[in-house]
Amino acid sequence: MGLISQLLTLPLAPVRGSVWVLDQVVLAAEREHYDPGAARTRLAELERELLSGNIDEEEFDRREDELLDWLAECEEYQKRLNDNS
Repeated sequence: MGLISQLLTLPLAPVRGSVWVLDQVVLAAEREHYDPGAARTRLAELERELLSGNIDEEEFDRREDELLDWLAECEEYQKRLNDNS
């Protein structure tokens, strides 16, 4: 980039910095949400609830389906990250 273009785009520097920070926040949130370990932990907790009698089979099946869908999303996200690396 030439000196003139740098001077002309200097007022945009705070915007570019803010966009970068927001990108990093979104990336961190995505990594946390799509962590397959969290989904597996919640599946184990759900099984403990079933075995202890806190929930019935119907509730277990409903919540298990939701968690398995989430786990599949997590694994797909991780696969896309690895493919892009």
